[in-house]
Amino acid sequence: MTAWHAEPMTDRLMLLDAASLYFRAFYGVPDTVTAPDGTPVNAVRGLLDIVAKLVRTYRPQALVACWDDDWRPAWRVALLPGYKAHRVARVVPGGPDVEEVPERLAAQVPLIRETLAVLAVPVVGAAGYEADDVIGTLAARAGGPVDVVTGDRDLFQLVDDDRDVRVVYTARGMSNLKTVTDRDLVEMYGVHGRQYADFAALRGDPSDGLPGIAGIGEKSAAALLAAHGDLAGIRAAAAAGEGMTARVRSRLVDGADYLDVAPTVVAVARDVPVTAGAARLQVPDATARARAEEHARRWGLGGAMTRALDAVAEAAAAV
Repeated sequence: MTAWHAEPMTDRLMLLDAASLYFRAFYGVPDTVTAPDGTPVNAVRGLLDIVAKLVRTYRPQALVACWDDDWRPAWRVALLPGYKAHRVARVVPGGPDVEEVPERLAAQVPLIRETLAVLAVPVVGAAGYEADDVIGTLAARAGGPVDVVTGDRDLFQLVDDDRDVRVVYTARGMSNLKTVTDRDLVEMYGVHGRQYADFAALRGDPSDGLPGIAGIGEKSAAALLAAHGDLAGIRAAAAAGEGMTARVRSRLVDGADYLDVAPTVVAVARDVPVTAGAARLQVPDATARARAEEHARRWGLGGAMTRALDAVAEAAAAV
């Protein structure tokens, strides 16, 4: 278990889906960008610029990078063996499977963690859980507003207007960020944040190996949820033969085994064993800046470190 400690706050907390962002950084910056010793650093530099843009745009008072300590947890695979199976590069007996990751990105992951530490951004993960679960837990425990930064639609289930939990959605690019609220989800999909996990289970998601229910897409899933509230209500109506066509009922009945496990697989955990408070941004002192400058020189990070450090300093000074 990775633990970190801080005093609870009610300030705006920003939670980064770290892998989602460093993959985006890797593909957004040419991999010809290297350190003086030839080590690829395009993902590191790109991530620093992403952090700088996010902090300047959204002005959080606290910032956490949430980590996939286990990107394909055994407990999810036990329920649904196909979960993310197409992304496995190597099976490790007794340990987390190795995800298929470009070699030049995999080489940068330890440096990404080191660079976040230099920037004083805590990295939080938990054995046996994905970053999504860490994010879900920290968002649930937060005493104030939360911005979840990700390109993963699964985290839409955390959106909660009453608690001011939003998703900063990066899938359209860093120059076209979308802040997703519950109202946006209703406009985009016809469902509320609290319904999104059931919606995703019904619809399926090939990128995660979730088959969904055959013949039920986004529109029909949203219509079922509008009529019956949640997946339990939909299944009860199907069992009673009410509120849906015979064809839809048949599809739901045929998919009963999948629906028995899918909600648990899709649902983001809210009770991951991490010791969490909030990581308040701090204005870097002279020692911290010197350390950051030396790190940037060693790894050829150019002005990316300076931009990130300045953004954090500005946001911290505004607290």
